[in-house]
Amino acid sequence: MIKTTFEFDEELRVNRLGYGTMQLPGPGVWGPSADPQNAVTVLDSVLNSDVNFIDTADSYGPFYANLYLKKALENYDGPHKMIASKVGFTRQGPDVWSVVGDPNYLRQQVELNLWSLGLEQIDLMQLHRIDPRFSIEEQVGVLADMQKEGKIKHIGLSQVSVEEIKRAQSVAKISSIQNRYNLIDRKDEDVLHFAEENHMAFIPWFPLATGKLANDDNSLLNQIAQNHLATPSQIALAWLLQKSDVILPIPGTSNVEHFESNIQAAYITLSDDEFLALDQL
Repeated sequence: MIKTTFEFDEELRVNRLGYGTMQLPGPGVWGPSADPQNAVTVLDSVLNSDVNFIDTADSYGPFYANLYLKKALENYDGPHKMIASKVGFTRQGPDVWSVVGDPNYLRQQVELNLWSLGLEQIDLMQLHRIDPRFSIEEQVGVLADMQKEGKIKHIGLSQVSVEEIKRAQSVAKISSIQNRYNLIDRKDEDVLHFAEENHMAFIPWFPLATGKLANDDNSLLNQIAQNHLATPSQIALAWLLQKSDVILPIPGTSNVEHFESNIQAAYITLSDDEFLALDQL
């Protein structure tokens, strides 16, 4: 039986299919949305759905995604939604990302996340990338310090190896790993297994890399989608949810209808044969 929720702690239990804000800013994840009100409307839909795990980052825009989420949260009065953010990138233009892991910079960015999201504590703060100019212990250490100050509840890492996770664990409890992983890119299978063994959330970014498979009308992905009266994207998400109980996909979109389509993946159960066939792609 597929487990539908993941427990970070006694207070934070989330539905495993979440939402990512990366597509809300302008092209290249740079500047404002062409329609800021639409961005807030999408987030209103997310907040008023069963999704209760939302992933964002100060580098998305930068800050525009956070500010849209802040506006939506101001309009929301329902149950708590778990907010995850990330620090460690600077931005100089569309599709330009530069790693900065100076502990002083990371501390500043945590504070700016709190401000731009309108929160007093970030449920999950992730190191977006490890900066080779500073030790892992220094970079995770400043997040651990801010955790002790009550500004961060849980600490996560992004795009890391098992060895890097182990080093970070010497400084703080690591609650999540966000690495690239999807139906056709499973290079980090060892990291997923480590997350399973240590009850860490594994948050696959770029979960919908289905383009090549979906463009072939006769592909296995399309055939299985037709079996379920579903889209290839929904099947790719359903496969992730069945792959492991610790996987929390965060598909992003700037379209309400696309968001509503994505969350239907949580209600699709692949047969054993279908799952295995996709697993062998």
